[in-house]
Order: sequence, then structure tokens, then C-alpha cells
Amino acid sequence: MPPKPLLTLAVLAVLAVTAMPPALAQEPAVPVKPITEASLGGDEPRVVSVTPTSARLTFTTKMPIACTVVYGTSPAFGAITNDPSMGGVTAIEHSPVLAGLQPDTVYHYRVQGVAADGTLYAGQARTFRTRPKPSDDALTGLVKAPLTVTAVSSNWGGGPINGAWGGSSAIDGNEATAWSSYGDGDGAFIEVELDGARPVRMVEVWTRTMADGTAQIFEFTLTTGTGEKLGPFKLPDAAKAYRFPVQVTARKLRLDVVRSSGGNTGLVEIAVYAEKP
Repeated sequence: MPPKPLLTLAVLAVLAVTAMPPALAQEPAVPVKPITEASLGGDEPRVVSVTPTSARLTFTTKMPIACTVVYGTSPAFGAITNDPSMGGVTAIEHSPVLAGLQPDTVYHYRVQGVAADGTLYAGQARTFRTRPKPSDDALTGLVKAPLTVTAVSSNWGGGPINGAWGGSSAIDGNEATAWSSYGDGDGAFIEVELDGARPVRMVEVWTRTMADGTAQIFEFTLTTGTGEKLGPFKLPDAAKAYRFPVQVTARKLRLDVVRSSGGNTGLVEIAVYAEKP
């Protein structure tokens, strides 16, 4: 067979290029802007509270963005968490939590985000160290009682107890989730039931908060199923869980907010410690 003319081969090459799908055409790289351009006040997001197993950031942006944090024990990161927005995919108030960390360990992290117009933002790589594991001497002779949430003042968005932001999020042992009321402020309450009447000796409470300072519980009371009232107890801050010694035998305990910063008050976690059977 005689070879094809060179002109024919050239025409075929041109046709092949012009027939390429638009998706294969090379697009310009999307620029990444410093996250300080999105941050209200121009500040880098920073870790505001650290426990032996978690860390939390809070910051506010000028416009709604979808926020994520990459983190790990080396500059290569290796893990990622998102910011659980209460209003949708994007938000202005951000409070991402890094959970499941190792005590007394240096972690590297970077905050990233994308706005609805496709603009990408990234912060600087930073580090923090988790706190050492505290002594559990106060829990000697005690066991963590299994709990069920039996009632709440409300759940965010009117959702169920076992849904996102529902009451069950306060007893799941996950520092990255939380129960949020639906704007109950000082009227918020949550009731938990133990697996039986137990001699309760300690209650552990961790209040949630939002980047704008709302949703934080400052003071609460506990009421047993038989009407015995304990407290009030004061929570110093929202950085971690605080323990409160009590002396009561109970099967049910209801936590009522006495004083708060208002808004969607709720709890990251609540735990009840009782004497060993």
C-alpha cells in the first residue's frame, strides 16, 4: 500500500486537536489567597483550646466559606476535619474541632476554605502541643455510667435526639460533636438516664460555644428524678470538660442552664461517674 500524503496526515492531526472535548483543554491554575483576606480582622485562625485528646479553633470570616483543617504529627499532615456548619455547607462563624489526638504531642495544622464564588483560601502551617493526660485519681473507685438522653429542651433545627446536633451527641464520647438547643439560651435543659439507680459521685460537663461567644453555659443545676436539686455549678470556660463532685443516688439527672451567653446553648459532652457495683 502506498504511503499517505503528508498533507493528509497534517489535516488529520488538526482535526484531532480541534475535536478534543472542552474538558481536556488546559485551564489556568486557580489562585490561592491567604486566609487572612477572608478572616474578619485579618487574623490567622488559631487554636483557642487544647485538651489531651482534642483542639478547637474559632474564627470569623467576612463572607461564608466552607472550612476544613488538615493536621497531623508532621508537616505532611495526614488527617482532615471539616467545620460542622449549623446553617449549611458554608458559614461565617467557624469552630472546627480536631479530635482523637494523642496527649503531650506536637501537631501541625493548616486552615483552608473555599467561598461560593470559587475563591480558595489557605492559612499558614502552624503547630500546637496537646496537654499531658491528667491523673484520674479523682475517679478511683468510680465507673462511667452508661447514659441515655431521655429529654431535651430542643434540638437545633427541630431535629431528633439522635440526629446531627441532637441530644445524643452529648453522650457519644466524641469531642467533635455536640448537642445544640434551638436558641433556648438560659432555658435549655437536657435529661439523662443511667442504667439503674446508682450512687453518683461525680458529673463531668463540657459546654459548647460559638465563635461569636454565644451558646456558652456559665452556670447550671442538676435535678434527680425524685426532685432533689444540686448546685448551682459554675463552668469556667468552654475549653474542656469540668468535673463536679456530688453525693446523690439517682437514676435520672436533668441539667438546667441557669446562666449563659444566650443563643444555641448546649453541651459537647456530659458524663456521670458512680460507685462500682
